[in-house]
Amino acid sequence: MAKIVVLGAGISGHTAAAHLRRKLSKEHEVLVVSPNRNYQWVPSNIWVGIGRMKSKEIIFPLEPLYKRKGIGYKQSKAVSFHPEGDSTEAKPYILVEGVYGDTLGKQEKVTYDYLINATGPKLAFDMTEGLVPGTNKAYSVCTYDHAEHAATALLELIAELKNSDKKLKILIGTGHAKSTCQGAAFEYILNVEKELVNHGVRDKAEITWISNEYYLGDFGMDGMLMEYNGFNMKSKDMIEMIFEDRGIKWILGAAVNKVQDGIAHYENLEGEYKSETYDFAMLIPAFSGHGFQGFDKEGNNVTEKLFKGFMIVDADYTPRPYEEWTVQDWPETYQNPTYKNIFAPGIAFAPPHSISKPRTSKNGTEIFPAPPRTGMPSGMTARIVADNIIDSIKLGKESLNHKGSMGNMGAACIASAGYGITKGSGVSITTFPIVPDYVKYADTGGRDIKKTFGDIGLAGHWVKLALHYAFIYKAKMKPFWWLIPE
Repeated sequence: MAKIVVLGAGISGHTAAAHLRRKLSKEHEVLVVSPNRNYQWVPSNIWVGIGRMKSKEIIFPLEPLYKRKGIGYKQSKAVSFHPEGDSTEAKPYILVEGVYGDTLGKQEKVTYDYLINATGPKLAFDMTEGLVPGTNKAYSVCTYDHAEHAATALLELIAELKNSDKKLKILIGTGHAKSTCQGAAFEYILNVEKELVNHGVRDKAEITWISNEYYLGDFGMDGMLMEYNGFNMKSKDMIEMIFEDRGIKWILGAAVNKVQDGIAHYENLEGEYKSETYDFAMLIPAFSGHGFQGFDKEGNNVTEKLFKGFMIVDADYTPRPYEEWTVQDWPETYQNPTYKNIFAPGIAFAPPHSISKPRTSKNGTEIFPAPPRTGMPSGMTARIVADNIIDSIKLGKESLNHKGSMGNMGAACIASAGYGITKGSGVSITTFPIVPDYVKYADTGGRDIKKTFGDIGLAGHWVKLALHYAFIYKAKMKPFWWLIPE
């Protein structure tokens, strides 16, 4: 009998656990360890953040579902990794700590035969002074409860606009020099703008995008050349067109380093220290690893074999100039090279390098987006990891036949640009590959132009809404859920 422990119950962890349980016989144990009691469909936090959806529409409790499906569940957080066991426990284990009820603060050893680290990122609000969700007029949509607070504040702002002739300022974007997840902020700014239009107060608000991107449409992927309405268009030009059409201003190459009550302080690439005032802000924080420590059986610290902030996997981490990095540097199996029964899909793995070109201010501050690994890549990499563990268990020996690098993997993103069955909008972008291959696709910016395209319109909103219900259905593991792709 094999025991597979999955750390985390987000898109990666939940996907991996679901496939493991479906394909492995009941003699094998699948255990999910997560501090969260609810599953949340994160992409729909945007709609919670404007008040168009309630949290209950994007979350559901994990424990009842896992109990029905034969998946173990422990509401705890990982404390430290012990991949060789120790003097009292021969098997590898994770030290975990309870976060709820009678287990609160209590630590225990959770042994495993295979471990999937799907803990995702730490939302490192503390890396930007004053950036605490719900304070200093700044909010977040990174979690469903953050999004609910943002919606309450936004609706209060709209009410104020309706009852006053005063013009108010809205600031949305990234809240740190190395933030990623520009896509979520992009969706949110377009939805907020649309809500102001719907409420008849758009003319009373100034909306500004602030980002660590060097140019619009970078999204941490170095932008893209795409097919749009029969023409080749850069993502930069597409996003500029959208922002100009909606009257949204932008500040680029900005490293927000301090947030006060209605003031965001930032440094730009010219080395200038500036500030932007606002009445409502939503700023994406930095993402970081959780700071886990690892120890061998003698108690020696082996963290450097497990983590580079995020978990070390089968990538090439050799330091090289940006121009010398290639798609071959990216991992394919998400297996730790030292402890081969440990895997890390999704945001939990350490990327080998930045996808966007690293840029440094005249003061020496690095200002550029970190590589995105959310959404579709999280689900696909989790499926790869699960399938390799399943094959290894069934064959009785290591099998890594399932592979998928972000350098040969495509992704589709439907960015909501406004909610509404008849008046909604969505920006649809399909990219192949996610990590540009400048050798194979030298003439089209590292991407296959036949598989990289974009569109804008009402149909995008319908697709986004359909995907919301499809992936909630899939996450609840309802009949034939596995037929819905990652």
